[in-house]
Amino acid sequence: METKKSEQQGKRATSGNGDGPVGSVMVVGGGIAGVQAALDLAGSGYFVHLVEQSPGIGGVMAQLDKTFPTNDCSMCILSPKLVEGGRHLNINLLTMADLEALDGEAGRFTATVRERPRYVDMEKCIACGVCAEKCPRKVDDAFNEGLGKRKAAYVKYPQSVPLKYVLDEGNCIYFEKGKCRACEKFCPAGAIDFNQKPKTHTLEVGAVVLAPGFKAFNPELYLYGYGQLPNVVTSMEFERILSASGPFEGHLVRPSDKTAPKKIAWLQCVGSRGSQHGAHNYCSGVCCMYAIKEAVIAKEHAHGNLDTAIFFMDMRTYGKEFERYYNRAKDETGVRFIRSRVHSVDRAAPGSDDLLLAYTDESGELHSEVFDLVVLSVGLEASKDMQELAGRIGVSLDDDGFVQTGSFSPVATSRPGVFVCGASAGPKDIPYSVMEASAAASASAASLTAARDTLTEKKTYPPETTIMGEEPRIGVFVCHCGINIAGVVDVPGVREYAKTLPNVVYVANNLFTCSQDTQMLIRNAVKEHDLNRVVVAACTPRTHEPLFQETIREAGLNRYLFELANIRDQDSWVHQNEPEKATQKAKDLVRMAVAKVALLEPIEKLEVGLSHNALVIGGGVAGMNAALNLADQGFKTYLLEHKDELGGHALKVKHTWRGEDVGAYVKDLVARVGASPNIEVLTQTEIESVSGFVGNFATTVKSNGSSRELQHGVAIIATGAHSLKPDEYLYGKSDRVTRWHDLEKLFTEEPERLDAADAVAFIQCVGSREPERPYCSKICCTTTVKQAVALKTKKPDLDVYVMYRDLRTYGAREEIYRDARQMGVIFIRYDLGGKPVVESATVDGREKLKVTVTDPILGRPVQFHVDYLNLATAIVPKEQEALGKLFKVPLNQDGFFLEAHMKLRPVDFATDGVFVAGLVHYPKPIEESIAQAQAAASRAATVLTKQSVEVEPIVSVVDQEHCIGCGLCEASCPFKAIELVKVEGKGYRAVNISASCKGCGVCAAACPQKAIDMKHFRDRQIFAAIHAGGARE
Repeated sequence: METKKSEQQGKRATSGNGDGPVGSVMVVGGGIAGVQAALDLAGSGYFVHLVEQSPGIGGVMAQLDKTFPTNDCSMCILSPKLVEGGRHLNINLLTMADLEALDGEAGRFTATVRERPRYVDMEKCIACGVCAEKCPRKVDDAFNEGLGKRKAAYVKYPQSVPLKYVLDEGNCIYFEKGKCRACEKFCPAGAIDFNQKPKTHTLEVGAVVLAPGFKAFNPELYLYGYGQLPNVVTSMEFERILSASGPFEGHLVRPSDKTAPKKIAWLQCVGSRGSQHGAHNYCSGVCCMYAIKEAVIAKEHAHGNLDTAIFFMDMRTYGKEFERYYNRAKDETGVRFIRSRVHSVDRAAPGSDDLLLAYTDESGELHSEVFDLVVLSVGLEASKDMQELAGRIGVSLDDDGFVQTGSFSPVATSRPGVFVCGASAGPKDIPYSVMEASAAASASAASLTAARDTLTEKKTYPPETTIMGEEPRIGVFVCHCGINIAGVVDVPGVREYAKTLPNVVYVANNLFTCSQDTQMLIRNAVKEHDLNRVVVAACTPRTHEPLFQETIREAGLNRYLFELANIRDQDSWVHQNEPEKATQKAKDLVRMAVAKVALLEPIEKLEVGLSHNALVIGGGVAGMNAALNLADQGFKTYLLEHKDELGGHALKVKHTWRGEDVGAYVKDLVARVGASPNIEVLTQTEIESVSGFVGNFATTVKSNGSSRELQHGVAIIATGAHSLKPDEYLYGKSDRVTRWHDLEKLFTEEPERLDAADAVAFIQCVGSREPERPYCSKICCTTTVKQAVALKTKKPDLDVYVMYRDLRTYGAREEIYRDARQMGVIFIRYDLGGKPVVESATVDGREKLKVTVTDPILGRPVQFHVDYLNLATAIVPKEQEALGKLFKVPLNQDGFFLEAHMKLRPVDFATDGVFVAGLVHYPKPIEESIAQAQAAASRAATVLTKQSVEVEPIVSVVDQEHCIGCGLCEASCPFKAIELVKVEGKGYRAVNISASCKGCGVCAAACPQKAIDMKHFRDRQIFAAIHAGGARE
């Protein structure tokens, strides 16, 4: 199968399309951003060359133990993406390869790629590991950050894609001395090939997406003893210590003596915020959150018997659900947070490996503490390789060495046709990187519409095996999931138990069942053992069930002859301290799954035609960008706006944080929307009703007094948000108290007010980060500091005060904060329990405001008078419950729309065909709103480019012989997926509308005759699982 795929891809590698655009795209970098961009493009009708410098894709995310703020196992959520990318028919994976040159222009580039020799024939390698076992040379393992060793013959990591070995030419004894060749001698597949030479590929592509990632800052130049003190480690090294696939197999030990630490300290801003030698001026944006995550997970590994302390300057937990995560760590988990910049780290005593930290608290009092382990939260920086690549292909870099982009074109580089996503354009977290990846895919696709589907091929499957009349032959695959499961559950014991269950003919346990090699193992087992049903005992079906269903379908089984027993989320994670009970529960769950799967039946896939129109709800910057991108890809798009003009929140903003003119941009955007032949704008429009499903939605709207039904295949919700009008700080009682951009507007319209002013103050977090709204509104700090700098620039002698809780000028915005301090802006921190007090006052006959705030450094109240006070109030969602109910999409507890998966599907809803973008998802700056809009368009395009849509066939079925036509099912169905029809001679009977059915089971529960059953969840199948659950021996 792999050989056939390679041959097919080779034929398309240099294919063009006459003089028009080329229907292929090159993605450079195989981390999560690159993989997501490749999958989106391949799913939208473009052939993709995915070029990765290392032997396997996965990037930095593959090295992480868990991800914030959900604490999902990083590899568990990443691995399905890697496997999908590795086996996708329209993705040509080139590992150990570099883009050497890029000639031509947008739409028709000629890319020169140099592929270094692996010295292993990938077609022959069976990943048995014998070459590594026999290799006599041990070297530091870079994947494990040098904490462990690997052989010169190695695989990058256990779940690597491709799972093929490679010989390290720089450390191989044969290449050093001309002898050894033990790997060649013992390889059972004859895969070792010392005669391999570098290859040069000349590829025609229409666009290029850069996603080479970042490099972690090297802290050796710091004063923290890194490199000399063995128990001072970087955050990436600590990730490998925690990881189940790491050098210590997930056991929390310190490097010097392999003992479990009792006290761990995290030191923030190492390499960021420019306060020490060699550090960058920018904030790396992710360090605060990953330090909190590591502290929380470390306490879990230590079963609570661990003291954790994070030393920080500002806690920058600005993302969605980040503040709650911070509060839980502080209030529930017991992580200590110490606002201090540690000067140095020393040995606690001569000959000791313990570490002494000396620091001063906010009051200036000196403290010292001894820790067993110190973790340096290192920043992100642009790699030298990435900078050299940019130079080779003519892409501009910013002052920090990252790929240069603009706020209004966040994924476009300086070279037309070349786009960028992820941390190579600046520090960012995984959800933002994934979002940008889809945005870059969308931007690429919009320029290549004429070449869509010219180079792609459609995947074909072997005929489905007929199982009618056959006895069940069940295969059970039990996953270790590193220590996520095996650290609690006795996996070998579960495996042996599964062998005793009825109809089970094959059992295996795997280190990571979601890895590429295990998918091959499952396929082979189905064929070799004539399996007709499969059970996987692993993690959640929410992220992994489609992966395993695709695998058994490739083996010739119907994808619904599968059951997943969730022995991680429902067992090992919730019974961490009860291994014996967890093991018994795992056996129970496997037994129940086996009982159910034995009764499962094949289900025919359900395909229906679809509308190729799109609906975008909301005419702000996000909505207009989404509509324009879809229109540029050739899709008819309806753009709805409830007001009488387009522009949304951006109409109130003058400039971006970079100084770009927002007003001019919005004016141009509105003009482009109006000029697009594929966009129909409906202003002053409200939605009355929504029906249908992915590919076939029907939305009734009321516009200018008349109703109209719109047919569309997808919907993007981009209805925005607004700022809170507070009832504190004299807002609404004094015209000297304003909020957000009102003060800018006031001084622009009445400049004499600024001329007469002596002092201006700003208060941050007004309505945010409080019990009622425990989230950060993200954009407030940057907006305030930018306004403060503008005021000091216009009037240098003006006193400007900023009262804040944590200054969150993340990323390159840190430069604005630095400028403000240098210009004399006075920053005063306050705590939630000591909020500023604002009173009206008169000074020398002039109306003023008196502000009183407790300075934590001085430890006493400070008073000052100002002429104007501007409030950075919370960004709050509009009333979205009604819209959410119409499209069957959820809101989170703060009222923002809830995406399907924070890391892997940040713009998708759980309801297929509906997507989200902009402030309605969560507060964000304009460049993120634009990127998210483009990402939503990209995800929508993966639906609209299809000729038909496959609808979930798990639907209700009606036994009309038992149906009495009472109509209770029709009245109960929330999706209008069941109706009564007249049957001659029998009266009325219920009929299911399969394409509309969501398989919720409400109709089956309502039926008094038990005449309705659910495919895949029939009563007999559920009862079998229940009875098996109670049949413990």
